[in-house]
Amino acid sequence: MSKQTAILYYFHDPMCSWCWGYRPVWQQLKAALPDSVEVENVLGGLAPDTNEVMPLELQAQIQAHWRRIESTLGATFNFDFWTRTQPRRATYKACRAVLAASNQAHEEAMIEAVQRAYYLRAMNPSDTDVLVQLAAELALDITQFNHDLEAEKTHQRLERQIGFTRSAPIAGFPSLVLEVAGQQWAVAVDYKDHHSTLEQIIALSNGVIK
Repeated sequence: MSKQTAILYYFHDPMCSWCWGYRPVWQQLKAALPDSVEVENVLGGLAPDTNEVMPLELQAQIQAHWRRIESTLGATFNFDFWTRTQPRRATYKACRAVLAASNQAHEEAMIEAVQRAYYLRAMNPSDTDVLVQLAAELALDITQFNHDLEAEKTHQRLERQIGFTRSAPIAGFPSLVLEVAGQQWAVAVDYKDHHSTLEQIIALSNGVIK
C-alpha cells in the first residue's frame, strides 16, 4: 500500500500583518517539510470589498499592530503607507489577485508581491491599479489577469476558500491545519522558530500515516 500524503493547510490573507511577520519562519518551515507533506494555501479573506476610507481609530489600531510585530518579530513596515494612500479595510481584491495569478502559476509570487507592496513600498493592494502593476512586474499576461481578477469563477473560488476557513479548527491568521485521511489537527504556529511546528507536524504524521 502506498504511503498516504498529508496536507498542511496554510490559512492566510496577503494583507494580514501577522502573516507578513511570520513569512520568514513560514518559508523555513516549508523548506524543511518532509516529502510526504504537501502545502496548500487557503485564503481566509480578512475584509470584504469597500470603497470607504478606514476610520482613523481603526488606522491607529492597525498601526499599533504593525509596531508590535516590528518589535517582537523584527519585521519591517513602511509607515508612509498611512499618509501616501487612502487606507481601506478591504482585502478580498488582493485575495482575488492571488487566485488570478495562480492561473498563471504565480500564486506564491503574487502573495509576496502584495505583501512587499503593502508593507515595504507604501502601496495599497486594495486598489486595482496597484494589483495590475504588480502583475506586470511579475510579467503576467495582463489581459488574462484583468479578466481573472473580476471573473465570477474567481469570486466563487474565494468564497469556497473563505467557507473552508470558517469551518476549520482555527482562530485567526496565520494558522496551520494538518489533514491526513480526512482527519484534521490544528498545528501551533511559532512565529520565531519553525522547529517546534515541524516537530509537531512530523509527530502527527507518524501517528497516522502508515
